Amino acid sequence: MGALGDITILDLTHMLSGPYCTQLLADLGARTIKVEPPQGEATRKLLADSDLYSIDGDGAYFLTLCRNKQSLCLDLKSPQGKALFYELVKKADVVVNNFAEGVPKRLAIDFDNLKQHNPKIITCSITGFGETGPEKNRPAFDLVAQGMGGGMSITGEEGGDPLRAGIPIGDLGGGMFAVMGILAALHARKTTGIGQHIDISMQDCQISMLNYMATMYLMSGTQPPAVGNSHFVHVPYGTFKTKTRHLIIACMGDAFYGKLAQLLNDPDLLDERFRHQPARWEQRHFINERVQSHFATESCEYWLQQLKEHRIPAAPVNDFEHAFQDPQVLHRNMKVTVPLSNGQSINQPGNPIKLSNTAESQFTAPPKLGEHSHRVLKELLELSDDQIAHYQQSGIVA
Repeated sequence: MGALGDITILDLTHMLSGPYCTQLLADLGARTIKVEPPQGEATRKLLADSDLYSIDGDGAYFLTLCRNKQSLCLDLKSPQGKALFYELVKKADVVVNNFAEGVPKRLAIDFDNLKQHNPKIITCSITGFGETGPEKNRPAFDLVAQGMGGGMSITGEEGGDPLRAGIPIGDLGGGMFAVMGILAALHARKTTGIGQHIDISMQDCQISMLNYMATMYLMSGTQPPAVGNSHFVHVPYGTFKTKTRHLIIACMGDAFYGKLAQLLNDPDLLDERFRHQPARWEQRHFINERVQSHFATESCEYWLQQLKEHRIPAAPVNDFEHAFQDPQVLHRNMKVTVPLSNGQSINQPGNPIKLSNTAESQFTAPPKLGEHSHRVLKELLELSDDQIAHYQQSGIVA
């Protein structure tokens, strides 16, 4: 059994931030029941028509985000469907959604309503800007969260246009912080005996991840510049072209710079002026150009070996192909095989959370729409086959 094997989650999420949260919880063993409308959750349709990125009508989004989950197809807009949901809440630990602010209350599935049915229930809402404040109703997707959170202003080349991160950290950040909030609320419930609501703002998460750079700004009032792949203190620090791939070096401090200068045996880099950081920063463009001229002469693999022997922090810039061939990634089970209901299987990123006393995550197929409706109602609510058939015939359950 997984670490969260005694936890039952009702998953009302869609798109990315919410499903990523519940995917992580499902990977950790929580019984995660995806409560879907009769037409199915919208993520099922993303890339569904792609020849490259879908299988049997399920796209890569859904196939990744819905592994280890069960699907209950339930019409929450009908009184009978809502009543069944309230019965499920009595048996559940957590209800997660990422609807727009105010939607859970309109649907009567917000914390204040659900705690009337189960005082121990924990609810979590992931929204763009939170459930309080003057901008709470503002719509948001990943790019909006990244832009509003400040991080885009320091992403990109010096003097260039702002850039979003290559991965959707606005959505993924909201999902990760939601997991932390849910685990904290589950822990608190052991002491208090009651549940509570978790209000996650994607913008809040982006602000939090500004971390020490935000403190630097708040202390000085000076806006940090965009520096591309370089560093605002250390030189050389960034990406450099080789004959094959791009290479990263990170000379943080005088000692690493000295090792690099000796390795390259470049009189210009060995200049006594550059032994200490202030002079290197002033001449950073010159130093970077000299370093680049050396790295361009050999392959990435050659330089990685040289840098490793001199214990200089370095790495290749991996594309996806190289990342998923990396021996460390493979050793850490960060490429896993997930079965599909048609008997095929696909590879996906693994679970990064490694627990010493709990077995590695096991993966089950992403569910077909309503695949577990009968099982969930029978196991959790102890409904008879006839009762379930009645709900199915009336269209409340599919």
